Amino acid sequence: MRSISAPEITTTKGGNVTPATRLRYLRIVLIAVGLIFIFAVYPLMSVVWPSGWRWQPNQPEYEQMILGIYATLGVFLLIASRNPLQHLSLIWFTVWSSLVHAGIMAMQAMMAPAEHGHLLGDVPALVIVAVLLAIFTPRAAALQNMRVPAAHPA
Repeated sequence: MRSISAPEITTTKGGNVTPATRLRYLRIVLIAVGLIFIFAVYPLMSVVWPSGWRWQPNQPEYEQMILGIYATLGVFLLIASRNPLQHLSLIWFTVWSSLVHAGIMAMQAMMAPAEHGHLLGDVPALVIVAVLLAIFTPRAAALQNMRVPAAHPA
């Protein structure tokens, strides 16, 4: 991929965000989400806001699994931030899996009055992650104008 120089990171005269700017913001979002997945999910579940992040009955085994999955995804999102165009499938997996996860949790939280806190906690958090990543991930038309390194055969 060609390097992005400072003059390219601008908006067009009409105020539209250029692909280079979108890519810069995507890198920032990937880093932020990666760090949140690695370092913030556990404190949110255990200390900061358990009613919005911990499901009842409390199941340490489930919590360890979910923390392991999100921490692992966080590490890979940090890796993807170095060159997002080489990791589009991971980014789109994060978008769609976050939406599916949020949708399932929203339905479960609506059906269980004791879990309504999740409608203001982890459910919207996952939707925000998905929306931000989707907004800043370049689309096919923009990718045609950028040089994307060919995938290496396995």
